[in-house]
Amino acid sequence: MRSVLNVVWLVLAGFWLAIGYVLAGIVSVVFIITIPFAIQSFKLAGYALWPFGRMVVHRPDRDVALSLLGNVIWFVVAGFWLALFHVVTAVLLALTIVGIPMAVADLKMAALALAPFGKQVVSVAEQRTDPGRVVVRFEERS
Repeated sequence: MRSVLNVVWLVLAGFWLAIGYVLAGIVSVVFIITIPFAIQSFKLAGYALWPFGRMVVHRPDRDVALSLLGNVIWFVVAGFWLALFHVVTAVLLALTIVGIPMAVADLKMAALALAPFGKQVVSVAEQRTDPGRVVVRFEERS
């Protein structure tokens, strides 16, 4: 079921969202000092392409102060616009009955687009080894 959701997601929204993240990453690479933002943007592009079956968790080794600083700068530079892009695609997905569950997932990804530092994307299998780290979960309910 995850594969079907991912393929439908890729066709309806994932491809365009990933392009937005890649563009933000390319702009971040141009300015040398913002390369850490580019790395985060490229990671999120991969997640935007294929989100179901993976989840976002807090990084246990994160530096809270640096994550906060990174998230504030990210919000100003790219986060607001990427989150707005997620909200627009969520509204468009919600117009169809099939797209409603994907619209909900898209809105959860919008929150991640606002503040990605201090978090990491892991597979569901990886998460089962440490279930206390879950922040956002994108998978179908059985």
